[in-house]
Amino acid sequence: MTHKPAPVSDAASQAPPRLAADSAKSRRTRARILDAAMKLFTIIGYTNATNPRIAEEAGLTRGAMLYHFPSRDSLVEAAVDHIQAARARLFEDAVTSAPHGADRTDHAIDSYWRLLGQPPFIAFAELEAAARTDEALRLLLIPAQDAFDRAQVGEHLFDLVQAGRGPRFQASRDLARFMLEGLAHARLAYDAEGRTDRLLAIAKRAARMLNRKGGGQDLWEE
Repeated sequence: MTHKPAPVSDAASQAPPRLAADSAKSRRTRARILDAAMKLFTIIGYTNATNPRIAEEAGLTRGAMLYHFPSRDSLVEAAVDHIQAARARLFEDAVTSAPHGADRTDHAIDSYWRLLGQPPFIAFAELEAAARTDEALRLLLIPAQDAFDRAQVGEHLFDLVQAGRGPRFQASRDLARFMLEGLAHARLAYDAEGRTDRLLAIAKRAARMLNRKGGGQDLWEE
């Protein structure tokens, strides 16, 4: 007599894929995959950094990577958290590295400018650019953007420039931050180094002015 296979229940057929065990080895492998994703987002962009390319960069087979990240969505969600954590660490290191006696406004602006050229910041900017046409990615980025704005750039940049908490000081922080981020994403056609140096100097003078450390006449001083 022929035995028919037992039918697969709806619950069983819709069961989520098995996730990798949370062992030390598994965590190391996941970190390697996420580092590879961050590197490729920085070098070739979010769209070109496909899962197979990331697996290759991490030195894994496609099947091995699927064991840790069964879908593109699960990989990207973990990569956003990984990149955000890397940004936070770099920013906190910059806060604690201010030389004794240094001008804190200059140190804050110079530090953030250097950070914008580091892989975690470049990778996150690439994700933000891709999110303009990818609604799912945009929604994934919102919590990380909010956390960075409040906890890292907000509190730590206030501490760096010794600013207060009112609208005037908020404007000082925002002016410096968004000017630097815009400049980092810009492509200056000529005299890039000279123009960049002048804009950074203006950002520092404007921050001092808004923090009541200088007058309006100081903005354009040579």
